Amino acid sequence: MSVKNEKTALVTGGAGFIGSHLIDRMLEAGYTVHAIDNLSTGSLDNIKHLMDHPKFTFDVGTILDEPLMESLISENNYVFHLAAAVGVKLIIEKPVDTIKTNILGSEIILKYANKYNNRVIITSTSEVYGKNDKTPFKEDDDSVYGPTTKSRWSYACSKAIDEFLSLAYHHEKKLPVIIVRLFNTVGPRQTGQYGMVLPTFVKQALLNHDMTVFGDGKQTRCFANVKDVVKSILKLVDSSKAEGQVFNIGSQERISIEKLAEKVRKMCNSKSKIVYIPYDDAFESGFEDMAQRMPDTTKLKKAIGFVPECSLSETINEIIEYYKQ
Repeated sequence: MSVKNEKTALVTGGAGFIGSHLIDRMLEAGYTVHAIDNLSTGSLDNIKHLMDHPKFTFDVGTILDEPLMESLISENNYVFHLAAAVGVKLIIEKPVDTIKTNILGSEIILKYANKYNNRVIITSTSEVYGKNDKTPFKEDDDSVYGPTTKSRWSYACSKAIDEFLSLAYHHEKKLPVIIVRLFNTVGPRQTGQYGMVLPTFVKQALLNHDMTVFGDGKQTRCFANVKDVVKSILKLVDSSKAEGQVFNIGSQERISIEKLAEKVRKMCNSKSKIVYIPYDDAFESGFEDMAQRMPDTTKLKKAIGFVPECSLSETINEIIEYYKQ
C-alpha cells in the first residue's frame, strides 16, 4: 500500500501515444508511476526509454480485469484513465470492444478509485459533441448524435456515458474526479494506424505516396501538441476547484484537412499528390463526420492559465523529425 502523502499514480493506456508523454512529464515532476496497457493500440516502443527508471513500473493487462485493477488502484493515490478504444477505423471495425472497453472499463476504474479514495482524471473526447454545428464548443453545449444504426456514434455515446458516470460518482459519492475532453492531440509517437490524420499525412508525404483526404477536405480541425495537453492535465489534477468539472483541452488554431495536407506536403518537400476518397469508401456506407471541431478553452484558461505554447507548424516539424528517425 502506498503512503498517502506521496504522488503515486496509475496510468491506464500508459503505452499509448498520449499516455507515454504524460508519464514522461509525471516522472519529471516526481511522481512514482505504474502503467497498464493491453497493447491493442499502445506500443512498448513508446515506453522503452522508461523501463529502467526507478520510479516506473509497467504491466501488460486489461482494465476489464477487476482483481488486477483493484490491486493497482489500491496501491496508488492518483488514477489517470486514458485507456480507451481510439480511432475511427477501429471503432467501426470493432464496435463491441469499443463499447465494452469504454463503459465497463471506466466503471471498474471509478468503483475502485472510490473505494480507495483516489484522485481521478478521466480522459474524454471532442466526439461527445457529436454533430452539433455550433463552434467553438463550450463544455455545457448540447450533444447531437446520429442514429444507433451508424456504429461511428457508438464511440461518442460510450464516452458520454463515461462522463455521466464520473460526474455521478462525484455528486453522489464525492469522488474527486476531473474530466478532460481532448481535441485532436498530436505529436511524436502517434501512429496513423487507426485513422489519425496528421501522422498519416506525414508518412505519406515523406514516402512521396498519395496523400489521402477523406470527403471534400473542407472539414476543419484544431490540432494540439501533446506537450501542451499533458501539461494542462497535470495542472488540473493539482486543482481542488477542478473536481467534478469538465474541461476542453485543445488548440484554437483551425485548419481544413485539405489545407493541412498541402501544408504537410510543402514542409516535407514532397512530390505526393493529394487525392480525395469518399467517406463511404474510406469507412462505411453513410459515414457521418463533424464539419467543424474547435474547442472553447475559456474555462481551462480561467482554471490554470492555459495558453498553448506549440504552433501547428512546430508540431508538424516534430512529427516529421520523429518519422525521419
